[in-house]
Amino acid sequence: MTEVFVVNSGSSSIKYQLVDVETGAALVNGLIERIGESGSPVADHVAGMKLALEALGTGHDIVAVGHRVVHGGTLFTEATVITDRVEKQIEGLSPLAPLHNPANLIGIRAARKALPSVPHVAVFDTAFHRTLPPEAYTYAIDADVASKYAVRRYGFHGTSYKFVSERAAEFLGLPLADTKLIVLHLGNGASACAIDGGRSIDTSMGMTPLQGLVMGTRSGDIDPAILSYLYHEAGMGFDELDTLLNKQSGLLGLTGEGDMRDVQDAATGGDEVAEAALAVYRHRIRHYIGAYFAQLGRLDAVVFTAGVGENSVALREQALAGLEGLGISVDHVRNAAKARDARYISPDGSPVAVLVIPTNEELEIARQAVAVL
Repeated sequence: MTEVFVVNSGSSSIKYQLVDVETGAALVNGLIERIGESGSPVADHVAGMKLALEALGTGHDIVAVGHRVVHGGTLFTEATVITDRVEKQIEGLSPLAPLHNPANLIGIRAARKALPSVPHVAVFDTAFHRTLPPEAYTYAIDADVASKYAVRRYGFHGTSYKFVSERAAEFLGLPLADTKLIVLHLGNGASACAIDGGRSIDTSMGMTPLQGLVMGTRSGDIDPAILSYLYHEAGMGFDELDTLLNKQSGLLGLTGEGDMRDVQDAATGGDEVAEAALAVYRHRIRHYIGAYFAQLGRLDAVVFTAGVGENSVALREQALAGLEGLGISVDHVRNAAKARDARYISPDGSPVAVLVIPTNEELEIARQAVAVL
């Protein structure tokens, strides 16, 4: 048994899991919330980490602690053993992910204090996208400005994409090196990725997790001149605009509800506003499928994963409606069947398979932590 303690630290939470890498089993998992908030019994992340370790119990031989870190910039292109220097480098990347890296770092420091004799490994969301070609990661702005401030596409959800693409190739019975996939990671945060031979060649999120698909509270793609327009015409300052795009847009901005389940329930009940929002959501997905099909040249499968992708029967079918001309279609019965495992939802003989592959980012983090050691 090879046990890895996986930590995903947020600004006021610690999500943790003890994973047996050999079997893929989650031996223990939990979530500690409201850390440091008024009235919370958990004063800080050090106290939260202590509670997490108490929940694990005794008798475990932890070989490594794997930490999810959202942004690795151009410094970190693979899983990395955490040292004091690496900690400082992760902190230095915080301007690229101000909502995520500082929170990840708090968890790293608390865990290193609690488990000082165990190696700690940072696994970066951006690392999978290190294979993006220059034409995919370069923004067409002044090259000196871009270079000075590290402005480029980085991409996210990489840990999920690595796990799902490898699992999809295995499920299809194809060598990973010969497999061409479009993977749709649809959760509260959502993105798409074109994967050629296990390598990311394009992805919808950009320098930050704001670009791309419509999300729960994030706008996704938007004309950048809209920000200047709202600054001048509506008198909205930078902080207001940032809040608008990250926290008050997406499904929440369109409908008042940020949870896909609530929006779909409203649409099923005849709510025209909810149905219009879902149409925007689906339109954006089809836009990226078409673009990535063109980039890949041919396609073995479209793969749905993450909370919405794995569970929303209606969204999967409706998002792919009208793509039969590309060889992409959904079998209604297969799509509606209740299942938790990897599965086909396309008809037999379809030129392009449509799959649902449950993601397992914790297992992938654990695997990478062991591999780097």
